Amino acid sequence: MERLLHYIWKHKIFPLKQLETTSGMLVEVIDSGLHNSDSGPDFFNAKVKINETLWVGNIEIHSKASDWFRHGHDKDKVYDSVILHIADEVDCDVFRTNGDKIPQIKLSCPDYIERNYEKLHNADALPACYGVIPKISKFSINSWLSVLQSERLMHKAEAINVRLDHSNGNWEDAFFVTLARNFGFGLNGDAFEKWAGLIPLRAVDKHRDSLFKVEAIFFGQAGLLEESLDDAYYKNLQKEFSYLKHLFELPVMDVSLWRFLRSRPGNFPHIRIAQLASLYYRKWGLFSQLMEAESLKSVRDILQVSTSDYWEEHYQFYSKSPKRTKNLSNSSSNLLIINTVIPFLYAYGRHRADESLCERASHFLEELGAEDNYVTRMWNGVGLTVHNAADSQALLELKKEYCDKKKCLYCRIGFEYLKQGK
Repeated sequence: MERLLHYIWKHKIFPLKQLETTSGMLVEVIDSGLHNSDSGPDFFNAKVKINETLWVGNIEIHSKASDWFRHGHDKDKVYDSVILHIADEVDCDVFRTNGDKIPQIKLSCPDYIERNYEKLHNADALPACYGVIPKISKFSINSWLSVLQSERLMHKAEAINVRLDHSNGNWEDAFFVTLARNFGFGLNGDAFEKWAGLIPLRAVDKHRDSLFKVEAIFFGQAGLLEESLDDAYYKNLQKEFSYLKHLFELPVMDVSLWRFLRSRPGNFPHIRIAQLASLYYRKWGLFSQLMEAESLKSVRDILQVSTSDYWEEHYQFYSKSPKRTKNLSNSSSNLLIINTVIPFLYAYGRHRADESLCERASHFLEELGAEDNYVTRMWNGVGLTVHNAADSQALLELKKEYCDKKKCLYCRIGFEYLKQGK
């Protein structure tokens, strides 16, 4: 109930009659304040007129007035700034730490909002709000998608900053770890990130003039050189890794972390590691090159990679397959741009206060085609058309951060749904 009271206060969904405090003073809400999701009062810097006196301060909301004491606000000076207390059930008076009585309003949630909220919150199928989507203007939908796109980029930038901290502030290293994670294409994302975090890139740099040695370290640390196979290339890699492992004290990953079930052969960890090894070998300063690329064509050219000759006839060690060049497909390349290059453009642009990089990130998203997955198909099915990658990223954010977390009160589509039946 408290969350609903926050909602109706924020959006000023008040009864038609004049608002009054419990002591009969008239109340006019000029500004409901800034909603606070952290500790402290629920709304900051509100403006309310009580009996012709203008008050500027904070608002606190509870289901029951007695929650003020249960939460210890009467002993917390932070809450002395509260100018108005709101509750659905006013079962007592409330006071500041100095004993001053705080005005209170009894505010109940309208039945239609509570009813619609229950429908949204208890729905089994997603999206529960599908019925209202065709009624929302295109302008409102597009403005909400723009906000969601920005939120998506912000969340990815935060993840990049965590990897940057783990990489001691080295952007090239943080980029490699992020790129490796996204080379897992979902199924092996966690395993690839763990693997990339084990690789001592400064040690690999000393042998970067040899693709064979890069492959030896990459496959060895992935735990993929621990068997006894009758394969000449495998044995040579195994021998080289044995030497480099001793030289650099390299850890070896648990091979059971790699997943092969329901994975196409072209997406096997062996192929993706071989592609990453080739990319790392051929593209010195990969991060810097991509940050300087001003067109999608340039980005795709930089990311275009094949493998060493051995992998043209193999998907795994030992087991031979028909000869085929293992390039990145267009769809795979697009996903790497969406999930790696674009977030880094945005994060690096914010780091350098370079708005042109952030704008390039948004431009690339708008230029790329929309992703095709069950989430975008779900939204398409209820009338939210996906035109480009900016739209698809926004809708992925909508599902992950709002629908899955039942945060309908903070969603603009949820807002429209809750107004039904007014």
